Amino acid sequence: MRKFNEAGESAEALREKALRAAHPRSRERFMALYEISGGKSATQVGRETGRNPQTVMEWVHRYNEAGPETLDYQRSGGYPPLYL
Repeated sequence: MRKFNEAGESAEALREKALRAAHPRSRERFMALYEISGGKSATQVGRETGRNPQTVMEWVHRYNEAGPETLDYQRSGGYPPLYL
């Protein structure tokens, strides 16, 4: 399996991050990268997940530029959840 960048992780490492991520959105992002590392296109992944392919490519670019921690979901505002 190919890596996204020189210091990148293997497909298996991306899959592990997807399975262990605390938030569903983080899991979705890591799983999308895992699927792309296996040969799928952003269009295919977008179609399967209901996401715009450009959004999927944005995740890839963010991962390449700043590493895996940029894919971790961070709450950006609004009311706090009622239940944790």
